[in-house]
Amino acid sequence: MFHKEGFNIIVLFFIVISLDVIILEVIFEDTSYLKNLLQTFLLILLLFILWFFRNPKRNINKKTDHIISPADGRVVNIQETFENEYFKEKKLQISIFLSPFDVHVNRYPVSGEVLYSKHHHGKYLVAWHPKSSDKNERTTVVIKNKNFGNIMYRQIAGMVARRIVNYADEGLIIAQGEDSGFIKFGSRVDLFLPLNSQLIVKKGDRVIGGVSEIAKLGKF
Repeated sequence: MFHKEGFNIIVLFFIVISLDVIILEVIFEDTSYLKNLLQTFLLILLLFILWFFRNPKRNINKKTDHIISPADGRVVNIQETFENEYFKEKKLQISIFLSPFDVHVNRYPVSGEVLYSKHHHGKYLVAWHPKSSDKNERTTVVIKNKNFGNIMYRQIAGMVARRIVNYADEGLIIAQGEDSGFIKFGSRVDLFLPLNSQLIVKKGDRVIGGVSEIAKLGKF
């Protein structure tokens, strides 16, 4: 199953690669090593595009007392940080890096109402760079959740990723685990949680979007 954000790209690549394969058949002899090499490369490229835009079906077990991962990838950073775009106070930041081989569907980490949704133009530093969270092309979303309060997540473009798709409109009522967007070709997603949140993950862990538990309610 493929994500809707990839349909046009998949069709385009399929047409272009099919034409290239046919042209190579006409230009080169049947036994040409170069022809076989080029055709193999084109087919591998098409398979990569299909693999990148996959959208595996997942059974989302909604948990009101847990925050689930908004993306597939690896936890590359956990720290207390001063969030200066919306909260203007210290938050617990968890950064998840998505390689080009990870599923790139983003999902809502909690249920609630979208209070804030804003796109920012920026640079294209490598996604694991510490400054990418507030320097790169990015989209910031804040969700009002009845148990955790206001939760922020940020989609961040990387050196290769050049397009962020965000489905979160202000005022929208959303459900935990639903598709929240897509980042194309390598990226990062940051979560900003209350300082008293009890983390379940640690740096270096691999997480699965809509499935892995990131944190649970802390004791006040």
